[in-house]
Amino acid sequence: MPEIKKVLIANRAEIALRVIHTCKELGIGTVAVYSRPDAASPHVLHADESVFIGEAASSESYLVMDKIIDAAKQTGADAIHPGYGFLSENAAFAERCKKEGIIFIGPEPYAIRVMGDKTEARELVTKLGIPTPPGLKSELQDLDEAARVADEIGYPILVKAAAGGGGKGMRIVHKKEEFESNIKAAKSEAKNAFGDDRIYIEKYLEEPRHVEFQIMADTHGNVVHVFDRECSIQRRHQKVIEEAPCALLTPELRQEMAECAIKAAKGCDYVGAGTIEFLVDKHLNFYFLEMNTRLQVEHPVTEMISGVDLVAAQIRVAEGKKLPFRQEDLQMTGAAIECRIYAEDPSNNFLPSTGMLKKHRVPTGDGVRVDAGVEEGQAITINYDPMISKLTVHGKDRDHAIQRMLRALDEYEIVGCRTTIPFCEFTLKHEAFRTAKYDTHFVPDYFSPELLEKGASDEVLALAASLLKITQETKPQQTVTAAGGGEYSEWWKNRRN
Repeated sequence: MPEIKKVLIANRAEIALRVIHTCKELGIGTVAVYSRPDAASPHVLHADESVFIGEAASSESYLVMDKIIDAAKQTGADAIHPGYGFLSENAAFAERCKKEGIIFIGPEPYAIRVMGDKTEARELVTKLGIPTPPGLKSELQDLDEAARVADEIGYPILVKAAAGGGGKGMRIVHKKEEFESNIKAAKSEAKNAFGDDRIYIEKYLEEPRHVEFQIMADTHGNVVHVFDRECSIQRRHQKVIEEAPCALLTPELRQEMAECAIKAAKGCDYVGAGTIEFLVDKHLNFYFLEMNTRLQVEHPVTEMISGVDLVAAQIRVAEGKKLPFRQEDLQMTGAAIECRIYAEDPSNNFLPSTGMLKKHRVPTGDGVRVDAGVEEGQAITINYDPMISKLTVHGKDRDHAIQRMLRALDEYEIVGCRTTIPFCEFTLKHEAFRTAKYDTHFVPDYFSPELLEKGASDEVLALAASLLKITQETKPQQTVTAAGGGEYSEWWKNRRN
């Protein structure tokens, strides 16, 4: 396979810019595509060439395969990097690229298809001997059968969409009387979100931790893991803070989970960068959750502890080259933490906060990395994901990384919209996070908007958070979203808005 000379990035914002940076370091030409509101975005300005592909709606621009393929042909791009989101996990798009003679920097269509379907993926890994949560081994066919399985595994149970992700089509059912109504609600939401109403059910795990393994594979049969990440700090089932490595894992458990991750990748003939996600319960039992057949948003923490440029590895593998490292060559160094800086209001259930980015001054210094997709003077709109940037730090150990992140968050200046910076600071200061004794319920267990007020002492904040957890434990857990309401103090508003 010939060397790649020019890459079209079928994406936008920070991930498009991230891919452009590596391409330039490799001496590879770059092509950006953009919708009308993205005409002056950093990824467009930094690329060697750019092509307008439509209006703001993704359905008229970034999701239109014909426009992406035409842009590649028009500019002579011999490869397409899909980033994440949009067409990155679309098997039909990968097939289309192959048909048009364009290299798709990602896995083969088969792997995307089988791992993109939750029920097919469960069936595959079950055959490979990888543990999955107790529940239906395939999609729900009969309501009575599903109710029987729910009774057998015990409530609470989790109802999940077979297609898609991001918390869509997901419901926690705490008692039998709520079963049928939640099944119907989940099917309806899945249908609206993915055009596919298939669902399945599984046991809802106690104190679950979200732990994932980065894998890389080439076309020569080599598969390695690039260590693990913890992604349990979430709102609306979506990640906000990630760290590497996971402080929960013992060396023995890390090895066992890594072997399962590699086995899963080999089981679907995987090529490129991918992530095997697991849930780990309070007894340190782990279960396969899903595979993401693309680069992850949180890949910087892995790059910082391993020294591996995952995008460069993706490109070289797509050229047909062998991985430039073996498993024994990879070593973990220190610890890394990533905070996703969203234009969201933590005081109002993390709802998007739009507006003009009047000031955007990023932190600097040793071990600090900022992947930003917008610049000062740009508008944060409702058209796309509200992420402003990803702030990642590296430290000699976890405690050092936490302190470095707190310093970086304190230096970060954003004016024009509310952000998740106050929530990230709250989390990193919280005893549950600092002692690594947290799970995916951190937000409902410990967070309340009132706790962001700066008038209270650390001792009062700690007491309030503890009382909140006790209160939450006395009533059924309904969601993993934050409580709404509350306001920042005027000082805080002026500092962060």
